[in-house]
Amino acid sequence: MKMTHIPRRTFLRGLGTALALPALEAMMPSSRVFAAAAATAKKLPKRLAFVYVPNGANMDDWTPSEVGSDFKLPYILEPLKNVQGDLQILSGLAHRKAAANGDGAGDHARASATFLTGAQAKKTAAVDIRAGVSVDQIAATKVGAQTRLSSLELSCDRSRLAGACDSGYACAYQFNISWKSPTTPMPPEADPKLVFQRLFGSGNREEQIARDRYSKSILDFVLDDAKALRGNLGRTDQSKLDEYLTSVRELEERIERDVKFGGIKTDMKTPEGVPGDFTEHQRLMYDLLVLAFQTDATRVSSFIVAHDGSNRPYPFIGVSDGHHDLSHHGNKQEKKQAIAKINRYHMENFAYFLNKLKGIKEGDGTLLDNCSIVYGSGISDGNRHNHNELPVILAGKGGANLGVGRHMRYERDTPMTNLYLSLLDNMGVHAERIGDSTGRLGKLTS
Repeated sequence: MKMTHIPRRTFLRGLGTALALPALEAMMPSSRVFAAAAATAKKLPKRLAFVYVPNGANMDDWTPSEVGSDFKLPYILEPLKNVQGDLQILSGLAHRKAAANGDGAGDHARASATFLTGAQAKKTAAVDIRAGVSVDQIAATKVGAQTRLSSLELSCDRSRLAGACDSGYACAYQFNISWKSPTTPMPPEADPKLVFQRLFGSGNREEQIARDRYSKSILDFVLDDAKALRGNLGRTDQSKLDEYLTSVRELEERIERDVKFGGIKTDMKTPEGVPGDFTEHQRLMYDLLVLAFQTDATRVSSFIVAHDGSNRPYPFIGVSDGHHDLSHHGNKQEKKQAIAKINRYHMENFAYFLNKLKGIKEGDGTLLDNCSIVYGSGISDGNRHNHNELPVILAGKGGANLGVGRHMRYERDTPMTNLYLSLLDNMGVHAERIGDSTGRLGKLTS
């Protein structure tokens, strides 16, 4: 079968629908691209994501004993076994501007506000909030025009922009990590259905309402386009298209079930101690992010798994006490072990995300190969509220530019923002400085 060339920005269109496609061989400019892996890799987009987990970690069960490529995964990191060769553990990084620096209590608010900005948050519970521009938004300003969405902000907690939350700090600090400007946070979306509509809707609200009225799958409205396209594809691309459409439908069905049966409640506050199916919520958000990257709907994203200071209990893994309460463990081993179980649980879901990315072929590698994904927290030991020796993972090869499969230890109190400058460079985005940065982070490249 002769393959017809199609543009990279091809969409399957229908009523209220604009379904982006994953990278196909037919999108390559000519058959010559199949002969050169390096040339193909250069044409593939790079993605940048940040995943935030709250209340620090039990660092004894987080930090590998060995430095370099020959290291054993500790208890918390064991779920990463299948992707150990696709990531780096980074020790020694710090957020000095998350410390009090004369402002007193409020470490949870500062941890979140500083995580991507490296800036000292203004201590206020009023509307005169101020932090800094976050690294994701610096990247989005440069590369966002090349995609449908300049950036995608996700959370499993509904965003709060008003009110006081932590020792005189506004809730906006604690529930947002992405900042468009020093005074403008980017509220994340916690409703998977709304994220799905944002990714695959046409943007025409009237058409979306009409489509919802029919109560059909989003795929029902693009079938004609899909059939026409399939006839012009080679066998490999036909198989890839079928797998992609199946994954979209499966995700749509999961969202519909959760809305129907109340697995995820987004229009009312879930009572404390009744988390619902928190695992499913996380994995839906991770799956949506995979699709967003796979279809090049966006190349920049941030995801708050839970806001810092969250006191969510985890009875489904045998931890009935609140997360924040446990983080003040007083060095009691049973509490530290409970924290480690929570940390490991979050890691299991992150490993799910990385394995999904690794399972998607892109060019001569995988989707994960073309990502740079930072996973971590703005607090190290929750009992001390310290902001150095942070728990940080960098996953993906950043388009074959980053070293992987190793534990790197940097000089104590190295600014985390130095890492961000290096990741921006890798994205082709130049910034002189982010927050408290002092230069680029060395030894990241392969």
